[in-house]
Amino acid sequence: MNALSEYLTVLVLFLLLAGPALVGLRHERRIGRQLKAAQAAQAAQAAQAAHAARSARSASRTQKSSSRSTVPSTATWYADGRRSKKLVSS
Repeated sequence: MNALSEYLTVLVLFLLLAGPALVGLRHERRIGRQLKAAQAAQAAQAAQAAHAARSARSASRTQKSSSRSTVPSTATWYADGRRSKKLVSS
């Protein structure tokens, strides 16, 4: 019986000393989970807003055949030069 009371005394002292630290650790982990969830929600909201902005921009643009300017290639420029000389000489 004496050993049981000594065992219980050690257990109670351990809980008195370690209890506040364990409660604090539990509190910190809960706050950490809440912060991670808030960051994930904020990132998802920012991604959704960026996607909406991109789709609104692309919808407002007019459809073009090409985004490049229509600069003629070297072969086209050379052929145009040859045709104009023929027309002048005839």
